[in-house]
Formats: sequence, C-alpha cells, structure tokens
Amino acid sequence: MPNNKRKNRGNKNKEVTMTPSNEKDTPIQDYEDDDIEEMQEADLKKLIRTLRSSQKQILELHKSLMDKIENLSRENEILRRNQNETKQLVQQETVIVTEVKNSIDQMKNTIESLTNRMGEAEERISDLEDREQERIQSDQRKEEEIRNLKHIVGNLQDTIKKPNIRVLGVPEGMEREKGLEGLFSEILAENFPGLEKDREILVQEAHRTPNKHDQKRSSPRHVVIKLSTVKHKEKILKCAREKRQITLRGSPIRLTADFSSETLKARREWRDIAQVLRENNCQPRILYPAKLSFVNEGEIKTFHCKQKLKEFVATRPALQKMLKDVLHTETQKHGHQYERR
Repeated sequence: MPNNKRKNRGNKNKEVTMTPSNEKDTPIQDYEDDDIEEMQEADLKKLIRTLRSSQKQILELHKSLMDKIENLSRENEILRRNQNETKQLVQQETVIVTEVKNSIDQMKNTIESLTNRMGEAEERISDLEDREQERIQSDQRKEEEIRNLKHIVGNLQDTIKKPNIRVLGVPEGMEREKGLEGLFSEILAENFPGLEKDREILVQEAHRTPNKHDQKRSSPRHVVIKLSTVKHKEKILKCAREKRQITLRGSPIRLTADFSSETLKARREWRDIAQVLRENNCQPRILYPAKLSFVNEGEIKTFHCKQKLKEFVATRPALQKMLKDVLHTETQKHGHQYERR
C-alpha cells in the first residue's frame, strides 16, 4: 500500500508538473486540497514561503500604493490651495491694476488740467510782462519828458534871472534904513566907485529869497537884485571877480549870478573838480549856465557834462592823474545815489 500511495503521489506529481500553465502572469499555481496533502513536505514549505513572500509583497505593494495615493491626495490638496491662492492673487492683482489704471487716468487728467492752467498762467505772465514793459517804457518817456520840462523851465528861469545879481551875506534887517536898493548902491560905492556913478545901471527890483525868514536859520537870506540889462550885471560881476574881496560896511559879502535851482545844482557838481584844477593853476571857470572851462596844455577846454570830461581826461595821462581821486569820488557818490533810488 505504501508503494501504491507513493506511486499514486508520483503520478499526481507528474500530473502536476506536466500540466502546462496557460496563465503566464499568475506566479502561484492553484492546488486542490488533495493535491496539497499529497505534496512533499519540502514542496509545501516552499509553497508556504512563496505565499508568505507574495503576501508580504502584496502588503508592501498595497502600502506603497496607499502612500502614493496619500501623497497624491496631499499634492492635490496643495495644488487646489495653490490654485485658490493663485486665483485670489490674480483677483487682487486685477483690482490693483484697475486701481492703478484709474490712478493713472486721474493723474493724466490732473496733468492735463495743470498743463492747461500753466498755459493760461504763462499767457497771463506774458501779458503782465508786456504791460510791465509798456509801463516801464511809458515811465521812461514820462521821466524824459519831465527832464525836458525841467530843462525848459530851468532855461526859462535862467532867462528871467539872467539880469539878476545875488548878494550873499547881507545881515537881516540892515535894509530897514535905506532899503535893499540903497544897500546895493552902497555896495557899488564901497567896492566899485566908478560903477556907482554910472547912471545907466538901474535897479528894477530887489527882494530877499525866500520871502519868509526862518528864525532857526543861522545864515541871512540872499538878496536878489534885478538890473535893467544883462550887460550891466556881467560888468559888475567882472569887477567883483577882479577885486575878489567884496565888503559891505567892512563885512565880507559875495556877489554871484542868479540861477534856477537846477542850474545851481549843476554848477555845484563842478565845484570839487574846479577846486583841484585851481590848485594846479589850470584857471578853471564855471561858465553860464553850468559849463566847466579850464586851460590844458595851453588850450581852453569847455565841457557841459562830466561824461565828456571823463572821455577827454582818459586821453591826457597828466590830467587823468590830477583828477583821478575827485572823479572816482564823484562816481561813487552817483552810485550811492542810484542805489538809494
């Protein structure tokens, strides 16, 4: 019996081994319970090991698949969150872009408005500048007209005053006895005896200037004598220049021509220059109405304004050295006057 059993087992084993497998993808052979009982112990152990290994592989594969599924799920969740965040960022960026576009549009409108206003302001400024230029030109014309009128008035006053002699230094009240005309006759008799007997010298008018006496003023008012002719005035003044020292009752006085305020101002401006020329024996004279005359290198030179004098001095080194300080002082004086204006 045992031999039969082993034969039968061998036959069965042979059947088992000889049975071809049609399923190439199945690693484990299917066995019937009876077949398993008839299998050898070694084959059974091998089968068990194979089953355990396959089970382990299946479990590992299952675990690996579950890990991959879990990872995929996490990645999918992260991706979904990222998509949501991206959507939110896109929405925020869209809002920001819209706000920026609106801001840019507002800035463009503001810039356009400012440009228009600047254009209007520039036009107004241009108009104001034109008006200012017109006003300046008008003021310059008016100033020129005023200067011309002052010059004309001064010439008229000088023409009217041309026969006059101005007497300086006559004490106030001295005219009470003889009057101003009597005092003038006394001056002629005391200083120019020959002229006092000249019947042609007639005094048309005599008065003090200004009309009202200022008690605070220490010096006496001037006496203005109007003669009948200019020739007599010039004759008397010539004698006065020759005599140099003129007196009234022993007290020194001065005789000068009578000029307008403008002419007097112009004549005073020559005073310092004439003094320097006199110290250097250049024989300076201030001619009518306000011209400077002096001798230079044997020739008589006459100037009606300082600019012409400066131009001439620039060509004469010796004269330039002589008048350097006084002309420089005059230039500074006029500069300070211009700054004050």
